[in-house]
Amino acid sequence: MVGRWLRFWRIAGVAFHYGLDDVVLGAAGLKRLRRFINAVLFFRKLNTPPSVRLRLALEDLGPLFVKFGQLLSTRRDLLAPPFAEELAKLQDQVPPFAHVEKILFKIYHKPLQDIFRAFELTPVASASVAQVHRAVLFDGSTVAVKILRPNLHKMIRHDLALLDMGATMLTRFWREAQRLKPREVVAEFRKNLEAELDLLREGANASQLRRNFLGSPLLIVPKIFWDYSMPEVLVMEWMEGIPVSNIEALQQAGIDLKRLAHRGVEIFFMQVFRDGFFHADMHPGNIFINEHGQYIALDCGIVGTLSEKDKHYLFENFAALAQRNYRKAVELQIESGWAPKDLPIEELEAEIRTVSEPIFDKPLKDISLARILMRLFTVLRRYQISIQPQLILLQKTLFNVEGLGRQLYPDLDIWKAAEPFLMRWLAHERGPKAWQEKISKEYPRWIYALPELPMLLHETLRRKTSDDDAMNRLQQALHQARLYNRMLVFFIVAAMLYLLFFFVLKSQ
Repeated sequence: MVGRWLRFWRIAGVAFHYGLDDVVLGAAGLKRLRRFINAVLFFRKLNTPPSVRLRLALEDLGPLFVKFGQLLSTRRDLLAPPFAEELAKLQDQVPPFAHVEKILFKIYHKPLQDIFRAFELTPVASASVAQVHRAVLFDGSTVAVKILRPNLHKMIRHDLALLDMGATMLTRFWREAQRLKPREVVAEFRKNLEAELDLLREGANASQLRRNFLGSPLLIVPKIFWDYSMPEVLVMEWMEGIPVSNIEALQQAGIDLKRLAHRGVEIFFMQVFRDGFFHADMHPGNIFINEHGQYIALDCGIVGTLSEKDKHYLFENFAALAQRNYRKAVELQIESGWAPKDLPIEELEAEIRTVSEPIFDKPLKDISLARILMRLFTVLRRYQISIQPQLILLQKTLFNVEGLGRQLYPDLDIWKAAEPFLMRWLAHERGPKAWQEKISKEYPRWIYALPELPMLLHETLRRKTSDDDAMNRLQQALHQARLYNRMLVFFIVAAMLYLLFFFVLKSQ
């Protein structure tokens, strides 16, 4: 408890030093209190813009607050653009920790030389959560060994408790904080951080992404060596490549930057619409390019997953907005089931038109899909339409993808780059093959549902009450039975036509 209070006063001191109270009090309209505090703390220099002071304060407070700032930079639906852009400059680079041999001995219960043929004690990368060392296994495989920082859980537990306390105080005493939803942001940060602190989860995510792109000329993901991996240590295949942000090195290696930018967009949309599983931390430090122009994806601690409903919701929204069909965009919110029943349709349509029209007056190459999605979500929130967490994560990732793509090729047209894949995906989703796959997937459920139908009917009639659960099950079973009967009739007709066609051919 003493340590927590010491940490609290340290945070308060840094906040006052950088004048964060001036930012909050100014936004809250408490001018008199603001003037009084500035008069008492007259020695402070507050000439620097508030956004810069916030970034400097987070850097001063250490790695966890840097990561929190990075998360805030992605929430452009909550922060003003100057703050979001300034926080995006935060770098997750911290000094490496020592005593690696002792740490690995505690984890493996073996000396380092019994596990690896060679191990470089100097790390190749060091961040707030973990650092990475190069090593060689006894079978000759060169690997990257990612090790969690020691005593990290205790430090994070204290700082998260303080962040939560600060968020609660903001919500209670600052009216504007209700729009910013600080407690929800802290909860989101806690969830992301917990995912990063279990390296086996990161390994599982990497394995899934690797499997989705196995043999692909577009993206490679390192193999995980599970026999050497633990919650605190992840051992993966060593990858050689050029950081995607090093434009000069990519040009010297003869990489076609325009083609590379288009490939990046295609990879993203494949993850989203084909797989429903996407790398959600695609900042430049996690993306490399190999000599063949393939992307290398590292650090899969944060991933997003999308259901079929989510994918269709996204696609239809993009299509409606691209066609400036704002009424359709409103209807999609109602169909999603996330909107309140008393949603003012005409009013929301006018709001979406107001935020969208200025964007679509620009050339296509200058239109940001991520910004469109951000503005749509901002409007929807004002009308109490709940935005699913996975869609917020996707919007953040889309900002990264667009930023990377336009860094590689400034004239990148995101819409044009995405169109070929989206058209193929749409043809597949609505074509005969997709229909056949859905029938084969649902057919066993129909078979099991049919025998339950008489019992459900008997149960409902016997009770003679409005048993909602039974009625819902009955309606579902009836619906499935009707579908089954239609499919059965279709297959019988198809079989008869096939036999008829066969005999006609045979007679000729």
